[in-house]
This record gives sequence, structure tokens and C-alpha cells, in this order.
Amino acid sequence: MRPVVPFVSSASPDERQTWRTALPQALDGIAAVKPFEDLTEEERTAARVAIVANPDPANVAALPNLVWVQSLWAGVERLMSELPADGPQIVRLTDPQMAETMSEAVLAWTLYLHRGMPRYMAQQRQKIWQDHELKSPQERTVGVLGLGKLGAASALRMKANGFNVLGWSRSEKAIEGIVCRHGRDGLLEVLGQSDFIVLLMPLTEETRGLIGQEELSACKKSASIINFARGPIIDIAALINALDNGPLDHAVLDVFDEEPLPPSSPLWDHDKVTVLPHITAPTGISSTSRIVADNIGRYFEDGTVPQAVDRQRGY
Repeated sequence: MRPVVPFVSSASPDERQTWRTALPQALDGIAAVKPFEDLTEEERTAARVAIVANPDPANVAALPNLVWVQSLWAGVERLMSELPADGPQIVRLTDPQMAETMSEAVLAWTLYLHRGMPRYMAQQRQKIWQDHELKSPQERTVGVLGLGKLGAASALRMKANGFNVLGWSRSEKAIEGIVCRHGRDGLLEVLGQSDFIVLLMPLTEETRGLIGQEELSACKKSASIINFARGPIIDIAALINALDNGPLDHAVLDVFDEEPLPPSSPLWDHDKVTVLPHITAPTGISSTSRIVADNIGRYFEDGTVPQAVDRQRGY
């Protein structure tokens, strides 16, 4: 009899249905994928691995003998914070295509700022016909905060498109062709020199609130910020103040403290903010399903658990 692998999700009904179709097909011959709410008590007790997509941690905890969980997303912050330290190992999604997709988004939205699109859109609304000086990419510096796989790929793509690039990480890293800084002093240096600041670090206890009033005040005059990481990394009140009173010129935000972004949020109507609905690096159903099937297949074959999140570091 094939083992049963629970699928635990609090995603939208349409998204859950998409995964409920794709995952059983990918794991055909390996395991039977079954929604958490349809599990028998015996199946809950027997489960050793589960597939999760924005799950309620209480449902994951209701599977008492899990060895590990395979997340369909790169972000696992809620599982990290709400599951016990001695709970199942947490494996985040590592999809090689995601780095390519993210670097494409970083390039697209940096060009959006570099070419002055927000200013021209505002002029259109006011029926103003006026051009502005266009600098070359070589005259612009992009600061990439977070140099994991996504950040490294994005830094190299920006470099390949002619921009000066600075990279920052909490601990020292080296990327060929990229000037890298680390630590508190390095962060302030990168902020002070960058025209466009791109956030791509994970959310941990060390990065929560990392970009606050002091850090934003250290930014270069008329700099813009792009947050493709996690909402709580930026202090939103401090961000709005920096947009209203300087030094920031614009913010492109794809992630927020609360998602969907509530209609009452002042970010919706701020003329220096571009709001995106968490769309910069969507999970590819086909590629992700194959990766999940490979991971679970190896586990049932020889007991191999993929590299899990370090609970101390948070990533």
C-alpha cells in the first residue's frame, strides 16, 4: 500500500485546488496525496512527511509523528515561529527557476524606477508633457540586501545590465564581480551609496524591523526602495515618513505585514508607492511539483530528508 502524504494548506480555494490536481499527478507511484481535512485518525498518526502551503501550524501539529514537512513556498516564517523547536524539520522550496524569475523581476522594477515611470505616470494623470534627464545604468548604483540564491542571482543580473552593484549580507560573503559588504557598518554604507535598494533577505529575528528610521535616514537623497523580501523587514511608519520628508523618492512594495493589503492601508493611495500583490516570483506549479516528488521519493526510498531550515538562524 502506498503511504499517504497529507496536504495542509490555508491558501485560497483556487490555489488549493490547483495543487490538489498537480501534486497527486507528480507523486503518482510514490505516495497518495490527501487533503488534511480528509485524513482519518489512523492516517494522521501514520504520516511521516507532509506537503504544506501557507498552513495553519495547528494542523501541522495535529500530525504527531511527522519527521519533516515540505513547504511549497520559500517563506516558512510562521511555521518557524509557531511549531515547537523539537517539531518536524522544515524544508523550504528551493526551485532553481525561482532565482531566474526573481532576478527578472528585480531588473524589471529597477528599470521602472531608473526610467522614471512613476513620474511620467503622475504627469499623465495631470496632462503634463515634459521630459526629464535620463542617466545611464553606469551612473546608477543598485544595492542588493540579502545575498542568498535569489539575491546573488539578482545582483549578477543587474551587473550584466550595466548597473553598478553593491551587495550586503549579515555575514561576510563573496560574489565574483560584485562588491560585497556585511554587518551594521556595511549596511549603512550600502544604503548611503545606492540609488535603488532591493530587499531580498529572509525574515528572521535579526532582520525583522531591520530597515527603520535610522537606516532610512542613512539612504542616499532621492533613492528608491524595492521590497521583494518580507513586509516586516521595513518599519512602514518610518518608510512613509522617509517618502514624505526625504530622503526616499519612491517605494515598490510586493510584500506587506498583512496580506492581502487592507483597503484602509495608506500605502494604496500614496503617490510615491507602487503596490504589487505579492507577484514577483510566483511558484511554478509544474517545476515545484517535480521537485517535491523527487524529494519525497528519495525519502521513501532511503530515508533522505532534504536540507532543512536551520532553526537557530531562521533560514
